[in-house]
Amino acid sequence: MEQAFLIDIQNNQNIIYKVCNLYRDRREDQEDLFQEIVYQLWKAYPGFKGEAKLSTWMYRIALNTAIAAYRKPKVDITYPEEIPDHVHYAAELNSSENEERLFRALRILTDAEKAVISLYLEDYSYQEIAGITGLTESNVGVRLNRIKSKLKERLN
Repeated sequence: MEQAFLIDIQNNQNIIYKVCNLYRDRREDQEDLFQEIVYQLWKAYPGFKGEAKLSTWMYRIALNTAIAAYRKPKVDITYPEEIPDHVHYAAELNSSENEERLFRALRILTDAEKAVISLYLEDYSYQEIAGITGLTESNVGVRLNRIKSKLKERLN
């Protein structure tokens, strides 16, 4: 199971990077959040039954972890010995100036708005976004229009 988990993390690690960049400003905080998300994924991995796409399941856990950790005054991270130590935040993650500008603009959004727009930017359908966030499809559309307006103001 550990090997399958590591392969799944490796194949979908961009999801975790994006959520970390979206919800944390400082590199150290992004690394801490990355580890917390991987830990939460590891804990939930035995319960993943494949009813949703793996990426959808990972997004749901990553977003919930980021939002929950953001609300805590202090993130207490303790790791059992079972967690694989082969997964690390990639120092080689490069982002262009435009990506950094976009992430800075995205960070001004509320946690719920960040979740919706990050899924939209990953080409998830309104139906999939609704399934992950618990919103209705029409509410997803309304929120996306408002978020786009906010971002347009911020980026211009």
